[in-house]
Amino acid sequence: MTGAAQPTVRTGLAGVGIGWRPEIAGFVAELPGLRFVEVIAESIPPTGPLPPGLDTLRDDGVVVVPHGVRLSLGGAEPVEADRVARLVRAVERTGAPLVSEHVAFVRAGGLEAGHLLPLPRTRAAVAATVANVRRTQADLPVPIALEPIAALFDWPDDELDEAAFLTEILDQTGALLLLDLANVYANARNRGTDPVALLDRLPLDRIAYVHVAGGAEDGGFYHDTHTDPLPSAVLDLVGELCARRSRPPLLLERDGRYPPAADLRTELDALATAAGHPVIT
Repeated sequence: MTGAAQPTVRTGLAGVGIGWRPEIAGFVAELPGLRFVEVIAESIPPTGPLPPGLDTLRDDGVVVVPHGVRLSLGGAEPVEADRVARLVRAVERTGAPLVSEHVAFVRAGGLEAGHLLPLPRTRAAVAATVANVRRTQADLPVPIALEPIAALFDWPDDELDEAAFLTEILDQTGALLLLDLANVYANARNRGTDPVALLDRLPLDRIAYVHVAGGAEDGGFYHDTHTDPLPSAVLDLVGELCARRSRPPLLLERDGRYPPAADLRTELDALATAAGHPVIT
């Protein structure tokens, strides 16, 4: 997929965004060029007021994208109807043009893992994921973008590599791609493979938007922590992606150990510069 840049998927998203969290709501509210934010879908109450500050952003024309973490789209069991209904309600309340969720599972046999767990890359897992995505799409009024996760291990019975597995799911569902470059970097580093080679095999023309985040080395593995500074290697991947896909919307994820506002502004500006977007700070 090198050569000419891939076309842009029309989602209503543009430029550089940030993951909205209550802890940094004041900082986010003061970003003058902010075009979009992402919010954990399960944190949006189905009734009553929206979280303070999120309603103001929405009313000011900032696009709010609900990002689900609890559907368990890759589970062998059907997605739970009440969880899908909660996601639909989040779309309605935020006026979102799309939603996103993970290619992962979080529960099985009534047990909750509390984490996003990787799927065995088998054709049976493709079929289960496709069935759950289609069940979710049947109720959603907007498109869904699917995010492959970072994983510390691969299942021993994998039949497909990561790119082929993801492409089959997207092709069979028509879903969009939420590409997490931090996950691409983490998976390649932990497997000893080339992250750029993976980019060249992914359906970049299906990208809705892109995550970037920081991580850290621990115990011989690189962990996608969302609590550490953005490494230069992930910024380099932004440049590689933009050489293949014309200026996709980029979103900075930060989920804890929040640095001073000046440091967050520096990371946001670095992302904008790497992709050729206007700065939002």
